[in-house]
Amino acid sequence: MSENDSAEVDVQEKVDNLPLSPGVYMFKDKKDRLLYVGKAKRLRNRVRSYFQNSSDHDGRIRVMIRKIDDLEVIVTDSEAEALILENNLIKKHQPRYNILYRDDKSYPYICVTNDKRPRVYPTRTVINDGSKYYGPYDSVTHMKRMLETIRKAFDLCTCAVSRKNIDRTKGPPKWHSCFDDYLESCSGDWDLEKYQATIDKVERMLNGRTNALIRDLKEEMSIASDALEFEQAAQIRDSLEAVKKYSKKMKMVANKKVDRDLFAVKVDEEINEACGVLFKVREGKLISKFHRFLKKIKHLEKGEMLQSFVEDYYTGQHAGGIPDEVYVSDELINEEPLAQYLWEERGKKVRIHRPQRGEKAKMIRMALSNAKYLLGERKLEKEKAAKKRIPHSVKELKEQLNLQRLPRRIECFDNSNLQGSDPVASMVCFVDARPKKSEYKRFNIKTVEGPDDFASMKEVLSRRYKRVMDEKQQIPDLIVVDGGKGQLSSAVQALKEIGFYGECEIIGLAKRLEEVFVPGKSNPIMIPKKSSALKLLQKVRDEAHRFAVSFHRNKRSKRTIKTELTQIGGIGKKTAQQLLKEFGSVKSVQKAALKDLQAEIGEKTGQKVYQYFHNSSAEEE
Repeated sequence: MSENDSAEVDVQEKVDNLPLSPGVYMFKDKKDRLLYVGKAKRLRNRVRSYFQNSSDHDGRIRVMIRKIDDLEVIVTDSEAEALILENNLIKKHQPRYNILYRDDKSYPYICVTNDKRPRVYPTRTVINDGSKYYGPYDSVTHMKRMLETIRKAFDLCTCAVSRKNIDRTKGPPKWHSCFDDYLESCSGDWDLEKYQATIDKVERMLNGRTNALIRDLKEEMSIASDALEFEQAAQIRDSLEAVKKYSKKMKMVANKKVDRDLFAVKVDEEINEACGVLFKVREGKLISKFHRFLKKIKHLEKGEMLQSFVEDYYTGQHAGGIPDEVYVSDELINEEPLAQYLWEERGKKVRIHRPQRGEKAKMIRMALSNAKYLLGERKLEKEKAAKKRIPHSVKELKEQLNLQRLPRRIECFDNSNLQGSDPVASMVCFVDARPKKSEYKRFNIKTVEGPDDFASMKEVLSRRYKRVMDEKQQIPDLIVVDGGKGQLSSAVQALKEIGFYGECEIIGLAKRLEEVFVPGKSNPIMIPKKSSALKLLQKVRDEAHRFAVSFHRNKRSKRTIKTELTQIGGIGKKTAQQLLKEFGSVKSVQKAALKDLQAEIGEKTGQKVYQYFHNSSAEEE
């Protein structure tokens, strides 16, 4: 028994002995690396499903299953506990086959520290120390506006540096302007009860509870005024105005003063990424929005991605308060553990729903539009980055051949024929050392009779670059022709005749010794065998050859069908292709037994094909 067979037995034994309890399961490979973490309502049933009906799984999961060498589980009391544990393990270990949201930037948060006198300050680092993190904010401007409102409304210092670290005898630090305003009356000197009451108001504001906060401030102002505490009433009045001003800037998006979170996921298959967007609505107002990108999404369903996004958000430190309602753009794969978790966190049922019409559906569409826009920006960023990222092989090729410009766009030509029959040519295009198949071209040789590679090359380059000039298409940085001096000379002559010579550089690559020929030089350039520049040229040349040969085979195959099988009475193109697919070639069809032909295409048609070939053979003899 092999090691793999033994491992499969061990894993299967573990699966058979798993409990029918909720929990978390972890798959590992031979090197004890974590492959995947999952949660289950019934561990045995869920884990067993991976090893049954493998055809039901997508390619990503089938590959993972082949790598499983060990299994570990952690039993929990509920699915909600399993959900928290699963997400913590995923964030900690980043297993290869789990859905992972990766950000290209760290988002800004407002932190309220877990201290007796909590500090309020901006940060991009979330630490698991019991502090509360509000956000994340998509816009730094939005976060700064919130901090400025907190300062104006509550006279609270919001510096990122602790007051304990400031030497007050030296005056305020120049790089923290807010100390200019608050150094003399720093909130750190307040009475503890007053300080904690202020922090409570700040947290209500950060949670979007501005309506209730405004109501309470009005009441406090009235009490202070009735008690003839006019200075205190004036301070509360200023706080009230600051909160009102901020509240007016928030967009009203719901008719009712409800709390809801709206999640949407949009996919862009071209860049193989998705974008998840969250709109956070509190008291009917949109207080913040947040997005994350998901990479390598092939084989993933939208509901699967969306569920991962929602669960990842609520089990993180920055989730804040749980809303009354959660709305999603697509149905979740399994919302039960999430619903249980939200119920336990909030203390009452939280509705999870996919709206189809009305105000909520409109908000989901707005979230999807934002996700689409963000993916568009992402695509542009990737394109810009790709343009700046020039491969080493391209740079080295420029140096080795002493080219005038970087050969970022290379077009390479090759001819193909069999003893002069069905002559064709191909052109492949490489951009930054990568094949760009949408730019590949095929050519049927029209003016050349017989096996004349030089004349064929001349015809193809004339046709290609005359069209480039006429249609003002993109000009390559380098033209490569497969062959030595003869092919290169024909190519140069063709370019001169159409007035294209000199628009870009051209070389010939001879296959025998991998010599590079350049116009005007009798001796070839020999690029070092291990050079990445030579490997790039070989890759381009081999791809052009492959493309030309495949085109030639297809053309020859079509001609063979037309001239042989389709000449048989009652045999059409479809039947001819069926025969070739089954028997492989016309010669094999000719040698096939009558019963085999009849089994494939029917009794009468099979008889016709058999008689055609065998009668012809008899006549030849």
